[in-house]
Order: sequence, then structure tokens, then C-alpha cells
Amino acid sequence: MSLSALPDAQLLSQEKPSTSRPIKVYKAYLKDLAKDLKTRFEAKENIRDLVALRSARIDALLQNIWASYQWQDDISLIAVGGYGRGELHPYSDIDLLILTKDNAGDYRDNIESLITLLWDINLEIGHSVRSISQCCQTAAEDISVATNLMESRPLAGTDSLHSELMDLVGPDQIWPSSEFFRAKWDEQIHRHRKFANSEYNLEPNVKSSPGGLRDIQMIGWVVKRHFGAQSIDELLERQFLTQDELDTLKEGQDYLWRVRFALHLLAGREEDRLLFDHQRTLAESFGFTDGNGKLAVEQFMQQYYRWAMHLGELNDLLMQHFDETILRACEAETVLEINPRFRIRNGHIEAANDKVFARTPSALMEIFVLMASHEGIDGVRASTIRLIRNSRHLINDRFRADPKNKRYFLELLRSPNRVALNLRRMKRFRILGKFIPAFAHIVGQMQHDLFHIYSVDAHTLELIKNISRFRYPSMVAQYPMACRIMQRLPKHELLYLAGLFHDIAKGRGGDHSSLGAVDAREFCDYIGLNKRDGNLVAWLVEKHLEMSSVSQRKDIQDPEVIRDFALTVGDIQHLDYLFCLTVADINATNPTLWTSWRASLMRQLYAETRRALRRGLETPIDKQEWIDETQAGAIEKLEDYGFTEAEIRNLWADTGEDYFIREQIDDIVWHTRAIAQRTSANASVVLVKEGGLLDHEGATQIFVHTKAKLGLFALLAEALEQLDLSIQDARIYNSGTGFTLDTFYVLDAEGESIGDNASRIAHIIEFMQEHLEHPERFPATSERRTPRQMRLFSIPTRTSMATDINKGYTVLEVITPDRPGLLARLARIFNQYEIRLQNAKIATLGERVEDVFFLTDESQRPIDDPKLCEEIQQAICRELDEKASSKPL
Repeated sequence: MSLSALPDAQLLSQEKPSTSRPIKVYKAYLKDLAKDLKTRFEAKENIRDLVALRSARIDALLQNIWASYQWQDDISLIAVGGYGRGELHPYSDIDLLILTKDNAGDYRDNIESLITLLWDINLEIGHSVRSISQCCQTAAEDISVATNLMESRPLAGTDSLHSELMDLVGPDQIWPSSEFFRAKWDEQIHRHRKFANSEYNLEPNVKSSPGGLRDIQMIGWVVKRHFGAQSIDELLERQFLTQDELDTLKEGQDYLWRVRFALHLLAGREEDRLLFDHQRTLAESFGFTDGNGKLAVEQFMQQYYRWAMHLGELNDLLMQHFDETILRACEAETVLEINPRFRIRNGHIEAANDKVFARTPSALMEIFVLMASHEGIDGVRASTIRLIRNSRHLINDRFRADPKNKRYFLELLRSPNRVALNLRRMKRFRILGKFIPAFAHIVGQMQHDLFHIYSVDAHTLELIKNISRFRYPSMVAQYPMACRIMQRLPKHELLYLAGLFHDIAKGRGGDHSSLGAVDAREFCDYIGLNKRDGNLVAWLVEKHLEMSSVSQRKDIQDPEVIRDFALTVGDIQHLDYLFCLTVADINATNPTLWTSWRASLMRQLYAETRRALRRGLETPIDKQEWIDETQAGAIEKLEDYGFTEAEIRNLWADTGEDYFIREQIDDIVWHTRAIAQRTSANASVVLVKEGGLLDHEGATQIFVHTKAKLGLFALLAEALEQLDLSIQDARIYNSGTGFTLDTFYVLDAEGESIGDNASRIAHIIEFMQEHLEHPERFPATSERRTPRQMRLFSIPTRTSMATDINKGYTVLEVITPDRPGLLARLARIFNQYEIRLQNAKIATLGERVEDVFFLTDESQRPIDDPKLCEEIQQAICRELDEKASSKPL
């Protein structure tokens, strides 16, 4: 039954409003309202009407319920917060204030009954009961309470109480407009920091993230407090906004309201986060489909991010405007003339007049060069931000072809300071996308995974920021090698250009590295770089993934791998530029990826490649020479411990040559001493220590020497999984004596090494030995739950197998979603097909792993039967995908 169809007398006649009949009526009313709102939303009715409709219907409900009780003229019911503004989404909280003249003691029973009834009918309310004096005191102490009251409106009871309260909490009584603005601005700054000051979060909050609804509300609060305005429309009359800007603000608010409304309906509760769970469904409901190289969800998120960026830009403009008008209105002005076009006023740059850009379009580039070169410039004045916004149309083909604008752009990239900051400003004001049109296409473009946590444009500018940081002495401790190399690069602007273009072709389909290299070469020619510099930039763009891939996916202890990579690089200067670009890129993709382990791999690859380049590619190191040098170094150190060379070589008997190629001298000494000290010939040896200073710093090395048997790798993988350790590198050496020498480099659950934690190391050794001696006592697979976000990315497993005849093994690559027990499952398949694992490179990238395994058959030969290779791959895909699909989401 509809509430509007009920005569008031029928409701009021109930002696107890909480009896079953009114509760059923109210619940039915709310259920009908929810159904009506959903139907209207799906029919694409105006979102402003829907938001106002729910508020009005809740008004009617509350007024009806309030009238069921006996009240005097010293109490009233007030709507506050978003409800006070008359804005309610399907599951928004209804914030209420029960306002009394003095105290609420006389109404205790009625108030308790009222609140209980509202809960019983499943109305989500937030409520407070305060007298006028209590409201004044709390509002004076808490800016949030003052803000809520500022947006309040009476619903029922005595209106004069609300009027009296509004007089007492106005700006002439508490929170003068300057203090209010400062407090709210600080509040916004703190809120933005929680979201890394970026609109581009993987799961943004429609309400609270930068560029979200709170930023729009912030504008309304300041307008109301300072100007007494009831609507942001009055900013137009006061010339704080142009008509186009006001239209953008309203259109953006409508868009965010539609997204939030849809989120509430989809979640069936108040939900303001665009979780991965909901993004795909919303993309479909908003009419997006897969195509043109982009998933529907990526197109939907790109639209969201672009709106967030536009609204964030308007928020910046108005906050700067309010700062000048409210906070700095009484400040003494300090004006420094820079040139006929620009001056610095109180630390902010401004155009000399409103015709600057119209008369001299190149000033649109010059202003950013000036901000980079003048330490005293903190930002851009609001009036000049608006001039830039209104002059962007001047950037066309003629503008881009002007040699002066090309010189300005190169001058900015060559600036010793603030390159990243001013490229970010250029992007924020949409100048960068105008000057480099290809950049405009990647603005807000997101890849729907957990590996890339920024949109392509945000990632690109984060990479530029990292390059800039390599020039700061304060960053040497964090990036020692990159900072050192950066100092000797002859032309930093080439690295910045490579950074700008490295991902510019994403979303077009095809190889973005190759396509981006073409764009980069054309742009370098266009802005006047010489051919050699242009070729270097284009090469960096084309090869920007190479160094990361080799370090994480190939055996960088293998001299041939180093030689091949050195051939790709060609010379030390290319290596230096590529190293800095790669480190900046990894850190800008996802900060969690740059672990001390990955840093050590990059350092080792760089050092070995530089050594190969200095030696000369025409005279590569001989494999036997490498082995002989390693053995001689290890023997020399072992002799210091009392070993004879004969004893040492007896211990090394039947140990394969790969062991002496891939292991460091100090580790060979460590292993050999432990094996010699065994209590019995068949005893297992388990050793744990930090990685070496050069090659595996940042990981923990676990060495196992034990009797070889079928399923050993699966057993060890399961043990490490149960210890909550993730394998980063695995080296398996099978000796002719029936023993294996297995080396694992592991990180803990936080991506860190174990360190010098003696008790943890002792536990690992004890657990591993117990596991080796009594495997039947331990569960076969890990019972840890897969994180929520990872469960959503159920991409099918991809595999490939190829045989390297020269090296004598088959390379298996597995790309699949990450999950507990993954390596152990793969190891059991290897056992099933009697495959020997010789080496493994483990790379976890967000929600997926890209693991590489080096395999042979039981006879230590490559697996060269195509049918068998196909059968193995099918078994892997079947095992991993079926296990993944059986997990409840």
C-alpha cells in the first residue's frame, strides 16, 4: 500500500506506531519506492529528478511518522548533510538531527520509540539529539558538524528552532568564512592524500577520490559560507565561473550521480567505491562493448577518469580563486615583473593582461618554461588558469609547427628543475595533449588488471617524475645505481622524451612498443632533434621492456644470455639510458614491484652487460674459462678452511657445469662446507642466509642438498608455500651421485627478505628438514584464500614450450592468475610426465604470474616430442583453470 494513499487519520489513529500494521505499511512504502527508483533509472530519467525524488519521498515518510507522536513546540526534526541538501541516492544514509529548545529529557520515550521504529522499517539513518546550545558548542569545535548544519532544513516540528539555530551558527558567530575555507581546504588536502592525490586509482571512490562528488560539494560549501549563496549557479553571477565551466561542473556532477546511483542499485547497499566486482557490470549497463583494442570496462573507466580530471581541474581553479579572494584578500601584494607577458604576484604567475595568449599564442608554452626556471613560483593564479583554458583552441597544426614552440618544449625538458611538475601542469591544463595529440588519446586510459595501478597518462608522468628524482642527492640511498648513471647521461631530455612516448601507442592494437617508436621518431624529427638523438629515443621506446624482461625471465647467470642482451644494447650509452628508463618505468607501473630483489636482478644484469661491452662483443668469455675461474676461486677459499684440492674435487664429483656457471664463489664455498659436515652420507642439508651483496641482495637464499626422488620439487614448493614464502628464483642441479643441489631465492609475504631473524631462520630449517624426512605429515596443498581482487581476474592460463638445442633444455612459459599453491600444482604435473626441472624464473605481476621453467626429460635431454609438449600444456591449463574456476568468488 502506498503511503500517499493512506489517510493521515488512519496512521495517527494507531496507539503504538511500532505495531505490526504500520511497520508493514512503511516497509512496503520503502520497497515500492526502491522499485520505482530502479525502474525510472533504467528508463534513463533525469538523475537530478531521481535524487530529489527519493529525498522528497523520505520527507513524506518521516513527516508522517513524526506526526504519529505527541510533541510540543520546543522540538523539531531537521534533515542535515546530503539529505539536508535534498540529495539522496538509493541507499544513502538519512542524516537527522532532533533539535530541542533546551534538553530532550521530556521526550526520551518518544525519541527512543521513533528511532527504534525507523530501524525496524530498515531505514538507514544517522541521527543525533541535541539542544540548540549543544549544537552551537559542537559546531564550533567540529568543522564537519558546522558543515552539516549549514546544509540543514526543517522537516517537521517547530521551524523557528531551526531559524534560531542558523542565526547562532552563521559565519558572524562561528567559523568566519576565511577560517571555514582554510579548514575545509585542509580537509580536502588530507582526503586527496588518502588517494595519493590522484584521480586514477584502480578502485576509485566516486564520492571521496580527487575529482569526485566531495570536490563539487566543497565548492558549494565555500560559496554558501562566504557569499551566502544557495547554489553554485551564483558563481556565474559573481564571475567566478564562466557559463561553459558551470555547464561542465553540472554535467560532471550528473555523470557522477548516475555512476553512484547505479553502484547503489548494483550493490544493494550504500557503496561509493568502484570496485572491480562492479566495474564490468556498470560498463555494460552504461552501454560500452569490447572493441577497438579496448575492453568495455576500460572504456567505461576512461570516461570516468576523464570526468574526474575535468572536475578536478575546475576544483583547482575555484580553490585558487577562493584562496585569492578569501584568504589573501587583505595581504600586501608583492609583484615581480618577469617579461612583458608575465609577472609573479604573491608567489603565483599571472598573465600581464587577458590578451596575452591571443596576441602571443606561444606564451601557452612559455609559461611552463618560466615556472620551471623560477624557484619563487608556487603555481598559477586563477585568472590565468582560466585564460589558459580559454586559449587551448589556439594549439593547432600551425602552433605545433612554430619553431618557437618546439624550442620552448625542448627548453622545458632541458630544465634542471621542475620538469615533471610542469609536464604534469601541462597535462592538467590539457596543453600537453594538444601539443602532442597522441598523448590526448591515452588520457584516462586504464588497463583492467592489478599490475598497472595508474592510467597510461598518469603512469607516464609518474615515470617522468621518477627520472627527475634520479637527479636529486636525496634519492641516492633508494636508487643508488640509477642516480649515479643519471649524472653521466649527456642529454637528459632524450630520456624524458623516451618516457613520454614509451606507452603512447597503448590501446591501438598491435605492439605498442613498435608503434610508439614510430611516433617517437617522427616527433623527434618534428621538433628538430638530430638523427642520432632521434634514433636513440625511438630505440629506447621500442626496447623499453627488454631489460625488465631479460632480468626477470631469463637466466642472467648464463654468459650467452648476457652476450645476447649486450648485442641488443650495442654500447654502454644505450645501456645507461635503458637502465634509467627501466627503473623509472617499473616504479611508475606499480611501486610494489620495485623490491630489493628486482633491484638486485637489474643491477646484476647491468653490471654483467657493461662488463661484456667493455671486453668487446667480438671476444665473448669462454664458458670453460668461466667454470675454471669459479672453481679456482672457490678452491682457494676452501683451502683456507683446511680442505685439500683433492677433497674438494671429490665433493664436486659429478656436479654439473651449470652449477659453477650460475653460482657465486662464496655460495659454492658455503654449500661445499655444509655438505662436507653432514652427519651421514644420506643426511639432508638445509641452509638459509641473505642473498649475496652483488647478485641477489634483498632475497633470502635457501639451499637444499638431499637425495633425489620423484616429486622433490613439488615437496619443496609446498613446504615454502606453507612457510608463507614466495619463490623468486629456483635452481635445480642434479648430480650423478643421486643427490640434488637446489637453490631457492625467496621473499616473505610482504615482498621482503627474511633478514637476520635467527628464530625465523631456525624455524625454516627445522620445518624444511621435517618436510623432507616425513612428507606424509603435511597437507598437500595450501589452504590460504585467494585475495578478493585476484579472484576477479580469471584469465585463462596461457602456455608455450620451445626447445633450446644449444643449451639442452626445453623452455616452458606459463602465464596465469596468481593463487596459493601454484608452483606445487605445476610441480606435480612435472612429476606426472617424469620431467626434470633444471631452473625456474618466477615473476608475479599484479594479479598474474609469468613463470619460466627450464625442463629436461629423465635422461637430461630436451623434450622434443611435439605431441608430448602439447599434452603437457593441456594438462597444465586444465589443472590451473579448473582449480581457479572451482574457487568460490
